[in-house]
Amino acid sequence: MSFGLEIDGSGHLTPALVRAVEAACAEAERVGFLAVSVTGVPDGPGTYADVAQVSKWERALRRLERLPATTVSVASGAVGGLALDALLATDYRIATPDTRLEVSPSEADAWPGMALYRLVQQAGIAPIRRTVLFGHPLTAAKAMELGLLDEIAAVAPAALAEAAAAAGLRSGRELAIRRQLMRDAATTSFEEALGAHLAACDRMLRQTTSGAGR
Repeated sequence: MSFGLEIDGSGHLTPALVRAVEAACAEAERVGFLAVSVTGVPDGPGTYADVAQVSKWERALRRLERLPATTVSVASGAVGGLALDALLATDYRIATPDTRLEVSPSEADAWPGMALYRLVQQAGIAPIRRTVLFGHPLTAAKAMELGLLDEIAAVAPAALAEAAAAAGLRSGRELAIRRQLMRDAATTSFEEALGAHLAACDRMLRQTTSGAGR
């Protein structure tokens, strides 16, 4: 299976990269699945262009994060910078045994961007404190323990094929709804979230009734 999107964390943030993410998202909306390859860490200053470009990058990642499609990433080697940003925005994350997540490979390239936000949201402050503050990499095993990775596979293509097959069991729209309900549970009160959950329940009941009547 080929990758619909490949992110090299050692590269620079460019308009072309943002357009590549947007194009991959558009294709994923059509086919219901997106495979993302992530690897590499910043190799020098200037990985991020300017605030305006970073804003466009984050909007593209937000679209990736909210796609009505299953997104599966395959990580390998050192993963940081742009690659880490993309990894944390996907639904299911496969890693090769040599994978390690690096927030700050060097002082010059420390980037207090949304990857830090996603790391804390997904793993909590305490487990990733040393990684964020002192640049200690997270091994694949540790990242999986924290829920930042879902699977460690020596043969990544086979694991990706299995994930793609499993993704076909759910519709993209249903996946997007479930994803949003999970996020709401972490950030809103029970009373505020109840309406969205009841709407989802009503939609599911209508589908069930419609199907039974055929």
